[in-house]
Amino acid sequence: MLDRAGPLRGLRVVEMAGLGPAPFCAMMLADMGAQVIRIARPGQKPLFGLEQKHNLYDRSRQSLTLDLRDAGDLEKAKTLINKAEVLIEGYRPGVMERLGLGPDVFDATNPALVYGRMTGWGQDGPLKDRAGHDLNYMAISGALWSIGPADRPPPPPQNIIADLAGGGMMLLTGVMAGVINARTTGQGQVVDACMSDGAALMMVLQYGLKAGGAWDDSARGGNVLNGGAAYYRCYTTSDGGYVALGPIEPQFFAQLLETVGLADDPRFANQYGPQEHMHSALEALFASKSRAAWDAILTQVDACFAPVLSMEDAPNHPHNIARGTFVETDGVVQPAPVPRFSKTPSDPPTHGDAGDLSYDDALAAWA
Repeated sequence: MLDRAGPLRGLRVVEMAGLGPAPFCAMMLADMGAQVIRIARPGQKPLFGLEQKHNLYDRSRQSLTLDLRDAGDLEKAKTLINKAEVLIEGYRPGVMERLGLGPDVFDATNPALVYGRMTGWGQDGPLKDRAGHDLNYMAISGALWSIGPADRPPPPPQNIIADLAGGGMMLLTGVMAGVINARTTGQGQVVDACMSDGAALMMVLQYGLKAGGAWDDSARGGNVLNGGAAYYRCYTTSDGGYVALGPIEPQFFAQLLETVGLADDPRFANQYGPQEHMHSALEALFASKSRAAWDAILTQVDACFAPVLSMEDAPNHPHNIARGTFVETDGVVQPAPVPRFSKTPSDPPTHGDAGDLSYDDALAAWA
């Protein structure tokens, strides 16, 4: 399993098994062909009582169980890290140092090591030692405040913004930048990725709009991208389904109006003017047909339209089928590796094991 196809084939990564964004980063590396060995704690189990094959963040790599409180197992971990180009860890600040595996330990023995660190609040700052989750990290970035209607608390947008986009993907980007630099200079470095920083970066467009007077920070649910525009929001259909509408540009808005017979309606004369009448009219319009009926009408034109699909429905959408967006591994339907590579395509994912890799096999794989 360690020898996988992809553009990162041959990249050796040690991952300290954990939760959320660090495993997601390691999953992406493994999806792209990196040889990732997870070091798991004795008795470590997936969250929510899942079977290991359902713990998809751990896919496409093998785990070695080591008790880092044991001197012999600690030396095994050091040996593997000294053979790696990348280390990924997602503990609170100071934990790796207390284990005897901090960055300074490898300065002499593996100076090109890229040491990827993933935390919620960062390696420093007044909150660095506090517990938290995606929702908390997003809360101090301005991102959570901007989501949802104005008359109720912001809703939790799953764990996507801070955990994965602002956390795992930022760590992935930083680690690969570090690898490129290390291969050029021979010098590794620490990559400090944290979810509160990353969630803030996800808001870079909105902070620019705010500075330019095009975003009202006091109007949650009242700006173009967060529900304030009638032409950029979701609507309910006659069968209780939902559709997503997003023709921000005038030419796409005009195409929408022409297709649904509203081109001459005075309520839509000024796309960027008052939105209340447009919103009411579009609510009534989309409530007049089923989701499937609107799909048949509006996916044929450039109206920036899509049906809102459930996780059950998404793998069966014709576009997703044609693209191979979802794959099935051991009976588990899951998103396929992305992005796609023309000359070094990735292998299909395999489910991760629960600590079944032996130390001898790990060393042999990296001989």
